[in-house]
Amino acid sequence: MVKYKTKRAAAKRFHKTGTGQLKRMKAYKSHILTKKSQKRKRNLRKATITDPTNAKVMKKLMPY
Repeated sequence: MVKYKTKRAAAKRFHKTGTGQLKRMKAYKSHILTKKSQKRKRNLRKATITDPTNAKVMKKLMPY
C-alpha cells in the first residue's frame, strides 16, 4: 500500500476538528489595516470552518 504525502502548504493552513471538519483562519488581516474598522479586524481574528465545496479538495491534500 502506498503512503500518501501530506501537502505541507495545506497542513499549515488547515486543522482538522474532532468531527472531521477543517478549521481555517480568515484572510485580509495582514496589511492595510488603517482603513478597516476595529469591529472588522476583531472578527477577522476568529477561526472559521472551511466551506464544504472547498473542504472535499482540502481533505485529499491532507490524508492523515
